[in-house]
Amino acid sequence: MPETFTYQFNTPVFKGESSFSTGLFINGEFVDGSKKTYIDVINPSTGKVITKISEGTPEDIDIAVKAAHHAFDTVWGLNTPGAKRGALLNKLASLMEAHFDELAALEALDNGKTFSWASRADVPSSIDTIKYYAGWADKIHGSTIETTEDKLVYTRHEPIGVVGQIIPWNFPLMMMAWKLGPALATGNTIVLKPSEFTPLTALLMAKLIKEAGFPPGVVNIVNGYGHVVGQAISEHMDIEKVAFTGSTLVGRKIMEAAAKTNLKKVTLELGGKSPNVIFNDADLDQAVSWAAHGIFWNHGQACCAGSRIFVQEGIYDEFLKRFTEKAKSLKVGDPFAPESYQGPQVSQVQYDRIMGYIESGRSEGATVHYGGHRVGEEGFFISPTIFTNTQPDMKIVQEEIFGPVGVVIKFTDEDDIIRKANDTVYGLAAAVFSQDINRALTTAHKLKAGTAWVNCVNQLHPNVPFGGVKQSGIGRELGEYALDNYTNIKAVHVNLGHRM
Repeated sequence: MPETFTYQFNTPVFKGESSFSTGLFINGEFVDGSKKTYIDVINPSTGKVITKISEGTPEDIDIAVKAAHHAFDTVWGLNTPGAKRGALLNKLASLMEAHFDELAALEALDNGKTFSWASRADVPSSIDTIKYYAGWADKIHGSTIETTEDKLVYTRHEPIGVVGQIIPWNFPLMMMAWKLGPALATGNTIVLKPSEFTPLTALLMAKLIKEAGFPPGVVNIVNGYGHVVGQAISEHMDIEKVAFTGSTLVGRKIMEAAAKTNLKKVTLELGGKSPNVIFNDADLDQAVSWAAHGIFWNHGQACCAGSRIFVQEGIYDEFLKRFTEKAKSLKVGDPFAPESYQGPQVSQVQYDRIMGYIESGRSEGATVHYGGHRVGEEGFFISPTIFTNTQPDMKIVQEEIFGPVGVVIKFTDEDDIIRKANDTVYGLAAAVFSQDINRALTTAHKLKAGTAWVNCVNQLHPNVPFGGVKQSGIGRELGEYALDNYTNIKAVHVNLGHRM
């Protein structure tokens, strides 16, 4: 039997206990991994072990896929009406509300994001997403198509079957909700791999999924490493669709694995190097506040982070002055301290990666205008960092850093900024700040990105699609658009009198 993780929170913002199994969740039960090996879960604030979780293997994926197929064929899919699926999703959302603070605390514990931000953004957004797709569950339908009077032709939007889902460590609960919601609403069964860095909310969610009454095998959660469990999901011949959020490099590997095996459907939400364009006529105070939120929110660990901040030459100096003051004001520290804005990076690996990029910027001749250093003596804390005097071909300008590191770049006019902003292999998001709505919208339309924000950044809603162009991905999360990722369209021709 797998161990039970019990943790007593005694913090300024949350006091309470959390307890759940650390095993794999397969066919409605928590079980040990087939090899009975374990993965340490590290507290990024201290670098110390929180607990250990069962490690999944390809054999465990096989078992989970069999359970998911059996559930799809017998108690889910077309066997469960949409209204019933919606009721179960609403029940899950209610249980998440009942465990609201516990979920936020777990996100702060193993991810390092602040409890305040998890409470303001991650947990409520996750609950809203599950509720949103609960409303869609009984509204999945096709259409009647006119052909000739002696035929009836209609379409059915049918669930695909067993889908594999691989979620990242930066927004563990939110990304889980983004994946579970549309897949369950449309009647699919799931084999999901959380990140080995941040599995705790996924394991609590498994407990809540069981309590909500989802039939065994509908949702299976297999902890493990990406190159083992993630690869097994990508290559599995009986998984018919895979959804992944993470790096572009891994997205390429998943797409390759799908192509080499059973040509499973693939949706990918990948990296970004988002431009944040600030014109001379922008509301400067608002532009500074939003720009800071754009790059330093979630410690810069957001695929849509506004990491390239383009400022028109007329306000460049004043913007940089105020932006620097804003960065200095952001409190970096304990995720459970009420005044903390930024906690630690998620892991030693990520900390080292970000510090490597900072060193790269220095060595290539850019100026560390502010920050660029470790904060504290333990854990993985990095100061908000601002680079200036960059060149377009520098790594810190072209590559996704995934940390609290922004570059501030001067531009002249509309033609100049469109050229500079689109000079990237990515195309996930972009932002424009201007009081001239014609200029703002014209610029937003010319930026090559799946999402364009005007006079704001990082705004996400369950009913609004999110995804990228170019090397930022394939397909869309959220909104009605996400439902298309989880259904097959069948055309049915009925002969009403046509004779040969």
